[in-house]
Amino acid sequence: MRQIIILATALALLGGGTAHAFCGFYVSGADASLYNDATMVVMMREGTTTVLSMQNGYQGPPEAFALVVPVPVVLEEENVKTLPSSVFDRVDKLAAPRLVEYWEQDPCAPPPPPMPVRSAMPMGAAMNESGAAPMDDTGVTVEAEFAVGEYDIVILSARDSGGLDTWLRQNEYNIPEGAEPVLRPYVEQGTKFFVAKVDPSRVTFEGNRAVLSPLRVHYDSDTFSLPVRLGLLNSQGVQDLIVHVLARGQRYEVANYENATIPTNIRVRDPVRDSFGGFYRALFERVRERNPNTVVTEYSWDATSCDPCPEPALNASELTLLGADVLGGNMYSFVLTRLHYRYEKEDLDNDLVFRAAPPIVGGRGMPGPQGQLEEQEAAVLGSTNNFQGRYVILHKWDGPIQCQQPRRGNWGGPPGGQPNQTRAAAGGPSAAPTPAARVSLGALVAEPVESIALRPGDPDPEPAPEPQTPPPATGTGEGGCAGCTVGGASGLGGGFAALLVLAALRPGRRRRG
Repeated sequence: MRQIIILATALALLGGGTAHAFCGFYVSGADASLYNDATMVVMMREGTTTVLSMQNGYQGPPEAFALVVPVPVVLEEENVKTLPSSVFDRVDKLAAPRLVEYWEQDPCAPPPPPMPVRSAMPMGAAMNESGAAPMDDTGVTVEAEFAVGEYDIVILSARDSGGLDTWLRQNEYNIPEGAEPVLRPYVEQGTKFFVAKVDPSRVTFEGNRAVLSPLRVHYDSDTFSLPVRLGLLNSQGVQDLIVHVLARGQRYEVANYENATIPTNIRVRDPVRDSFGGFYRALFERVRERNPNTVVTEYSWDATSCDPCPEPALNASELTLLGADVLGGNMYSFVLTRLHYRYEKEDLDNDLVFRAAPPIVGGRGMPGPQGQLEEQEAAVLGSTNNFQGRYVILHKWDGPIQCQQPRRGNWGGPPGGQPNQTRAAAGGPSAAPTPAARVSLGALVAEPVESIALRPGDPDPEPAPEPQTPPPATGTGEGGCAGCTVGGASGLGGGFAALLVLAALRPGRRRRG
């Protein structure tokens, strides 16, 4: 959607093929401190219909919150709803890069019965008679006006960007300086503007903290794109953009930036379990350094399955929340794709445009007899989407071998069936994973990573810059097999700020044009 401001996550539909079954022992996933200033958006796309869900990480007094989002058409009240924030946490945990662990089983134990191959398919306001308020001397028209949840929403059109800038300021939206030239191309394209503020009397509080609901909008547009330039007004150094897209029929990638997949299926050393957050951030930064201005695919998989599973996959009610009620049709044919772009202001000179892409596989499969992983570190084309960022700790058998024909390379859970006591590497918002600048990738990988020219023992590169968090506004489940243990992982931080205009709303009476 060439005119929509928020980043879109694209999911591809699985083909009718068969997945390679394997049992993963999930240790940990990415945590909030990995993405200190991340914006996460979830989108569904089918035909010309887009459902866009935006998570809000705003912190500050509710009366100081304001949001401006370019949208391609006039939205009515039925096009907008609020969502529980928990659905974003679920999507994030399922698609985030993961650390898994395997133990070589007793080589003298009798072989287990063959496991069946699992299928890739899942289991089971008031307006005037013309419909818009009259245009005032700023050239701004209030096209629609309504309330949803704790938000008061207006949809605006504008004759010119200077008039829109003036209207927003006159109506007490303290938008950032320099907004007019950034608004200009959207106004010239005929874009509408979704503007939301908070009514403090309708806000839910947890203690003294206001909890603002995520917003979901849907609309029709021939083009699938993300105009991100408006969000640069809020940019504070390095930021992370996480796009999750749910779609039937295909995976999506960007059409106007370079694409890459995160190196996966990499054997790592045991200490990674204590610093997985720092390890992954350093790995991502290495990919970014070698592939500038590149959007990285971290996950593309059936939305209602996973292997290993940090927690149960998405269910029908969650897919409904994210937009399946608008699209209709088969509830169990969505693929979840996670796109990750780390950028600075100079890296976002164009809006992101998305295109359909063929299915990819990678980051799966059991280790071989000598501990080798069956698939390469890079994604390859496949008949279905089965790709994830997966990093593997292997423990070879170190006990006695008391048989004449030992069978090596049988991998599974901890010896003796004991529960896995591995501590989660990045287990929640209070955890403090090792920062990227203090992580030695060469010391933590157990095999070469050819795509980024990384070998065990390589010296550390120059420290990566730390993402900067903008100042606030003033004022255990089971994995892919029985008995697998799961480490906790928190959702991403951030919110609308990296993509939208997040403005402080000055107290005072609001004037309408």
